[in-house]
This record gives sequence, C-alpha cells and structure tokens, in this order.
Amino acid sequence: MDFRLSEEQRMFADSVRRFAEANLAKDALARAHDSRFPFDVAKLMAQQGLLGIAFDPADGGQGGTLLDSVIAIEQVAAVCPRSADVVQAGNFGPIRTFVEYASAKQKAAYLPDLLAGRAAISLGMSEPDAGSAATEMTTSAKADGDHFLINGSKVFGTHSPDANLFLVYLRFGPGVGGIGSVLIERGTPGFTVGKASAFMSGEEWSPLFFENCRIHKDNVLLGPGGFKKQISGFNVERLGNSARSLALGRYAFNLARDHALVRKQFGRPLCEFQGLQWKFADLALKLDAAQLLLYRAASVEGELPSANHTAMAKLACNQAGFEAANEAVQVMGGLGYSTEALAEYCMRRTRGWMIAGGSIEILKNRIAEDVFDRRFDQRAVRAQAAE
Repeated sequence: MDFRLSEEQRMFADSVRRFAEANLAKDALARAHDSRFPFDVAKLMAQQGLLGIAFDPADGGQGGTLLDSVIAIEQVAAVCPRSADVVQAGNFGPIRTFVEYASAKQKAAYLPDLLAGRAAISLGMSEPDAGSAATEMTTSAKADGDHFLINGSKVFGTHSPDANLFLVYLRFGPGVGGIGSVLIERGTPGFTVGKASAFMSGEEWSPLFFENCRIHKDNVLLGPGGFKKQISGFNVERLGNSARSLALGRYAFNLARDHALVRKQFGRPLCEFQGLQWKFADLALKLDAAQLLLYRAASVEGELPSANHTAMAKLACNQAGFEAANEAVQVMGGLGYSTEALAEYCMRRTRGWMIAGGSIEILKNRIAEDVFDRRFDQRAVRAQAAE
C-alpha cells in the first residue's frame, strides 16, 4: 500500500502552503488572540478555492476530496494555526451537513455567501442538559400551518457570536425518530443570540434562545427521522476536528524542535539531552500514526467515512495533538508558556477538541462497539416494575 500523497495532492499542498505563507504568516500571532471569526481571511480563502473543496461544482464547490480538505487544513495551520479554523468552517461541520441534505432552494439562498466567505454557519446541537447524550435534547418544533414554532435553547455553538445562519437540531416529536433539524437566520423574531462567553482557548460562543420563533416549513433541513442522517454527516465534521488537532500539535512540535536546536542550558543545546530526545521521538511516532488513521478515514470516495474510522482518527489525533502541544510548552519553558509564542495557544485549542465533536471517552465507547460488534447503551438501567 502506498502511503504517499499523489503528485496532484503534493502540488495542491505546495500551492496552499505558498498561499498561507504569502497571506497569513505576518499576523498569525495576533490572529490567534482575536476571538472573532476572521471574515477577511475567509474571503481570501474563497478566492483561493479553499472553501467547499470537496463540494460538487454544481453547488459552487471545487469538486475535490475530503482528503484534499484535510491537506488544506494541515498546510494552513503550519503557517497560521488560527486560520485553519476558516478552512474547517468552509468544508466540515454544519456546512457539510447543510450541503449534504439541503434542498436546491435552501442552497441557492445560503451557499453563495457561505462559500464566498461573507457569512458563517453555526451548529445548534448541545443543550444545557444534552451534551454527549444528544438524543435527550428538548428544543422543539411545533407545527403551525405552513410554519413551525421553535422553543428551547442551545449552548456551545462554534462561531455562534458571528454566524449569520444556524443549523439547529430539535424535536418534531418524541424519541430518536422525532429528531430533525431546521435552518434559522440571525434576526428571526423569537430568536435571540445571547451574550458571548469564552472557552479556555479564547474562542467565544453565545447561548441561543428560541421563544415561539416562527419559521416557514421551507426552513426544515431534515424532518422527523433525520437524526441518523445528521449523525452520519457528523462523522465528516470529526475529520475537521481531527485535522486541526493534529495540525496544531505538529505546529507546536516544530516550534519546540526548533527551540531545542538552538536553546542552550548547561553549555549544551537542549536537543543533546537524551530525556528530550526521547520526548520528541515518542511525539513523532504518535503524530505520524495519528496522521495515517486520519488519512484512512478521509480517503473514502463516493460515500461518507465510517463511524469507526472517524472515531479512531479523532481519538488518535486529539491525544497526539494535545500531547505534542503540551510537551512543547514544557520544552520551551517560560517562552512556551508565554502568549508571545503560539505553543500555549496550540495547547489550549487542542485540549478543547478532546471534548468537542465527541469526547475521547465517547469515541472509545464507539470503538468498543465495533470491537465487540454490539451496541452498549450508556443510559442507566431502569428498575423493573414490581410484579
């Protein structure tokens, strides 16, 4: 099996790296400490064809592959870690689910601005009492003629303070079969975007509140019974999370490696101390192994990646990326811990991705189901009714 990129993929990677070095390198540090969505970067990337890479040209995409999108994240992150978020937002996450299932009318209404970098889409999935147990969501849609009345709330949505469009998971009825999704624009009456809060990474999110928010039936993305389709699409989102975790881990690894080559203590460069050599050897092994799992998951053609392959890829990339960034901070000492270098930024970001998009514990549960070829229900066993 050939693990090398094709000539076309290598040429694409080189072109993305040149674009990033020419346009994104200068302000990489400042950009990392700006919590708002960088629409200026998004517009540049749109002009470069880095949004909608794997989307059908009929939808305004580039007709590439999921692996091309992963490669783009890697090359951008190697120069400007924060800008990798823009590649992710324009190829993975809610925009991918939208493109997969939206009607022609919905695509015509929203895709042009999203793929031009003029607008952003945010996912409304998590709720105060429904995180990993997503099927326990209570936000509801009640039919009202040709409209639906939406009531409930959402938390932790990526890009929610700046998004123009929200893909909201909710209930049309009871049970898993009653779950679907709708599209709601910012400014819709009855829809309030709350005050922004910050994660440890510095990234901001806003709670979403729906109080008799009235939307037309044309805004339904997937009706009742759509949950399984949406979760299948979620496997693609995990590739964006995985790619950024790995890419930021590599960025921090490279910072620490370069530091260890020139920084001297006790009259010797740090790289000459065996204790640090072993750290870098372990990290290089884990980063490369995670990359192979990521490339395997992203290399499917004509179908969505499997849940097992994406779970393995995300788990490996989350753990390797965070470990590399965390060790980079340690190797670089005070400089690594300072906000004047990006090692600490990479550490904070990679830590968050171990929670977002499926926690590492949930991923292990999913992998175990494949190992044993059976499903393990995580809910508490209900006591049998007394006879």
